Amino acid sequence: MRPLHPLAALSLAFGLAGCVGAPEAPQRRPSRSAMETIAPSPDQRQCLANLGRSDAAFTPLPDQYYGAGCATLGTVRLTYLRSDTARLPLSNLGPVTCTAANTLSGWARFGVDRAARQILGSPLARIETMGSYSCRTVAGTTRMSAHATANAIDIGGFLLADGRRITVLRDWNSPSPQIRAFLRTVRDSGCKRFGTVLSPDYNAAHHDHLHLEVGGTKAFCR
Repeated sequence: MRPLHPLAALSLAFGLAGCVGAPEAPQRRPSRSAMETIAPSPDQRQCLANLGRSDAAFTPLPDQYYGAGCATLGTVRLTYLRSDTARLPLSNLGPVTCTAANTLSGWARFGVDRAARQILGSPLARIETMGSYSCRTVAGTTRMSAHATANAIDIGGFLLADGRRITVLRDWNSPSPQIRAFLRTVRDSGCKRFGTVLSPDYNAAHHDHLHLEVGGTKAFCR
């Protein structure tokens, strides 16, 4: 069943982040009152409208509070994004904030798909993620991760239309200069859109993914 268009579904809406390896807080179930539907703000309505204009397929989700600094507010569930010519499915992606979804949409279309065409000679067919929302802290600290508010997405790899699968774990230091250039190009493209982008060049905790995070007062890219 095709997800609702955002305009038809508006009534339903309603420091550096750690990734893999971060100690995870217990997942809490929201109370009934914490899941009540709230009318979207004007900014949220505009965000949903912008996401709809990108031809992404998504469903707005109700706000949920889990306690201990964990919540999914103003989030959507993405089914697919769009490249210039095709749908781009996403694997393993949970709730993401509308802002993160819009930023991801632009990066996928203009940063990843076009880089795949120009550098590797094949369009992008799918983006493989390692998740988004997770109620956990930044690795080695007591500070909550951006994943705890669905403002971060971890990217593990990409499937190309010609059948090739490019992963951060296996191919960041690939013997192929084209594949290395592709992965660094998409990382650098993410740096122009997201507030924080962390790659295997940052630390061992990011050896197998790109951490893409919206928000923050100062951009950080490594």
